[in-house]
Amino acid sequence: MTQRDELEQLLRKLFSNQLLAVLGTQSQSGPYGSLVAFYATDDLKHLLFATTRSTRKYENLTRTPQVAMVIDNRSNKEGDFRDAIAVTAIGTVKEVSGPEKEQFKALYLAKHPGLSDFVQSPACALIKNEVGTYYIVRQFQQVTELHITP
Repeated sequence: MTQRDELEQLLRKLFSNQLLAVLGTQSQSGPYGSLVAFYATDDLKHLLFATTRSTRKYENLTRTPQVAMVIDNRSNKEGDFRDAIAVTAIGTVKEVSGPEKEQFKALYLAKHPGLSDFVQSPACALIKNEVGTYYIVRQFQQVTELHITP
């Protein structure tokens, strides 16, 4: 197994086990962080999340579509310094539309069925982060980059 295969397997396992990510956006007044329920496509090219169009988060995304999303498996214990994995996904976001929307919505709701009413609302936007690079931190300081090809 190549290092890339190992990293992709690690990401898929982490992403399937975690429900939430921290989304970092940028506004005119500075950075902004939000907790979002997410879904990762199997090819790791997209991280999906939903938000209503009336939020600060959505406004930030429309003005500056470059984002960072952080997903980790910390338990908030001392052992996390040695054992936790944290991934930062850097990418550009777009609202999902067209035929792709129903497919991505079904995948997202399979992971988050409790958000069905929220996601089905006309005020809700399904957003995809088109990931360019994953930064994977293990064993406190071991950082690995995984570049995703378009």
